Amino acid sequence: MKDKTIKLTTNPTRRDFLRSSAVAGAAFIGPFFVPSSVFGANAPSNRITIGCIGVGGMGMNDLKAIISKPQTQVLAVCDVETGSKDYGGYYKGRDLGREPAKRYTEKYYAGKTPSGTYKGCAAYIDFRELLARDDIDAVTVVTPDQWHVPISVAAARAGKDIYCEKPLTLTIKGGRVLADTVKRYGRILQTGSMQRSAQEFRFACELVRNGRIGKLHTIEVGIPKNNVKNPLNWKPEPIPDGLDYNMWLGPAPDAPYTKMRCHYTFRFILDYSGGQMTNWGAHYLDIAQWGNNTDDTGPVEIEGKGDFPREGLFNTATKADITYTYANGVKLHLKTGGGHTRFIGTTGWVMVSRGKIKAEPESILKSKIRPNEIHLYKSSNHIQNFLDCIKTRKDPICTAEIGHRSATLCHLGNISMLLGRKLKWDPKREQFINDPEADSMVSRNMRAPWRL
Repeated sequence: MKDKTIKLTTNPTRRDFLRSSAVAGAAFIGPFFVPSSVFGANAPSNRITIGCIGVGGMGMNDLKAIISKPQTQVLAVCDVETGSKDYGGYYKGRDLGREPAKRYTEKYYAGKTPSGTYKGCAAYIDFRELLARDDIDAVTVVTPDQWHVPISVAAARAGKDIYCEKPLTLTIKGGRVLADTVKRYGRILQTGSMQRSAQEFRFACELVRNGRIGKLHTIEVGIPKNNVKNPLNWKPEPIPDGLDYNMWLGPAPDAPYTKMRCHYTFRFILDYSGGQMTNWGAHYLDIAQWGNNTDDTGPVEIEGKGDFPREGLFNTATKADITYTYANGVKLHLKTGGGHTRFIGTTGWVMVSRGKIKAEPESILKSKIRPNEIHLYKSSNHIQNFLDCIKTRKDPICTAEIGHRSATLCHLGNISMLLGRKLKWDPKREQFINDPEADSMVSRNMRAPWRL
C-alpha cells in the first residue's frame, strides 16, 4: 500500500468513505450500530472478532488477556517486527513480535480443537491491511505512543471498536481529534488505564466523592523514578532483519536506529512518549481526576520544575515537581517518588496504590457507600468491560474523552517543566491563555506522509 496518509475531514462524503480501505460500502456507522459478526447467524459462536495491533511487551499481555475470553476470536495480529527477544524492562528475554504472537494464537486455539491444529491467525506488518478486513469487529492498539492516535483514528473511521493502551495520546491536540472522532463514528474506545477496574481505586474515589474526608482540597500523586539508565554513549546501529524501522518511526521524526530507541525504552524519548510522566502519571493522575470529579475538564493553572538529561539518548524528565490548580480550588501536587494517589480533605485523607488503601482516620475504610450516595462506575475487569460494551454499546469505564483528559494532565506537566514557568490553561478551549509559545506545544508536526 503506497499511500500512507491518514485523512480526517470534518464532513466526510460518501467518496471519502469509499476511499477508506476498511469501510468501503458503508455509509455512516451510528452510535448504536453493532457489527454483524458479533451477533450474526453466520458468526462462529457469535464471537467478537479481534485484531491485535502491536504485540510486543504489553501488546502480548493484552492479546493473552483477550484470547482467554470465551466470547472473542483473535483473527489477526500486526507488528512491524517479525520477532525479538531483545526487549528490556519488564519483558526482558521474552519472545515477542508478530510471528510469536501468531504462533501463540494458533497454538491456543489448536488446543481447543479435536484435531489439535489451527491455522486461522493472519499476521500483518501494516495496520491498514488489518483494518481493511470487514470481518474484524475490534482492535487493540498497543504501540509506542506516537502511533496511538493515528491508528485509533483510522480504526474508528474503519468501523472498529478500540482498546488503546495508556497514555492514550502523544499530544493534547491529538487527543481532542481522537475523542471527537470516536464520538462522531459511534465507536467504543476503552483506554487501558486499568486501575479504574480495580476495587481499591474505585472505593477510594467513592470515599472522596461522598465526603468521607470532608472537603477535598489537596491531591498528592507520586510517580516512580526512571527504571532504565540513560545510554550516554549510544551509537547508531544496523537495523535488525525483520524490523520495518521506517514504519516503527511512523509520524515521529526521522532518527538513526539503536535498540534503546525501541521496545520498552521508547518511553524515555520525547519524540515517542513523555517519560514517567506519561507512563505512570497516566495511571495515578487518572485516579486523581476520578476522585476530583473532573473527568471532563482539567486544571486552570500549572507550574512545574523538572530535571532533564543534558546528554545521552534519553531526554524525558528524570525528576518532576508539578502543581496543578483546578477551578474548584483543589491543588494537585505531583512529585517523583513512589506510586500512589493521596486525597486530603478537611477531616482526613485516603491514599491508594495498587492493592493497597490507607486512610486517616482508619475508620474511614470501614465506611459503607449507602444506596442514595454516589456510586462510581463499577468494573472488575478492564478488558471484560470493553467486550461487554461492544455488545451493549454503552460507554466503557475509561472512554476516549476520559483517557484524553488524563493524558492532557501528563502533557501539561511536561510542557510546564520544559518551559520552566507558570502556565494558565483553558480546559474548555484546550488552549493556553495568552501564551503562543506554550500553545505551540499542544500539537506536533507529523513526519510525511503521515498526518491527521
